[in-house]
Amino acid sequence: MLLAYRIPREPSRPRIAVWRKLEALGVARLGDGLVALPADARTREHLDWIADEVTEAGGAATIWVAAPGSLAQERSIAAAMGEARAAEYEQIAAEAQAAASSDETERRRVLRRLRAELRRIGRRDHFPPPQRQIAHTAVQSLAEPQTSDLSTEQHV
Repeated sequence: MLLAYRIPREPSRPRIAVWRKLEALGVARLGDGLVALPADARTREHLDWIADEVTEAGGAATIWVAAPGSLAQERSIAAAMGEARAAEYEQIAAEAQAAASSDETERRRVLRRLRAELRRIGRRDHFPPPQRQIAHTAVQSLAEPQTSDLSTEQHV
């Protein structure tokens, strides 16, 4: 699915709101005012809402059902979308690893935040990279008791 749109620069609030919503969907930016998502009912509905928002802000928007010109182009778009999510997953894994040495209270706080972030990323992850599993494993490890905590409990 493609969304071609133009939105006035001023006021900037609607333009920024549209940009943020597109980012939350995990779109592939193909050009200025042209974004793509895999075609399914969910993405179509989201793009319809954003197109309506663009026109309400005085802009113009058109949704297209399209096919890449070649398999190489399709793979390139999918790879770019996967790479964007991979970077996000790598950040999550790094934060989880950094929090692993924290005290129990801090680990639980970070665990809640990172789980929520994984859910947000998952909603825009159309082509899951290998880093997805690494991030999930790293976050899950925060939920497990630390070995130093276990040895302390055993001696009590």
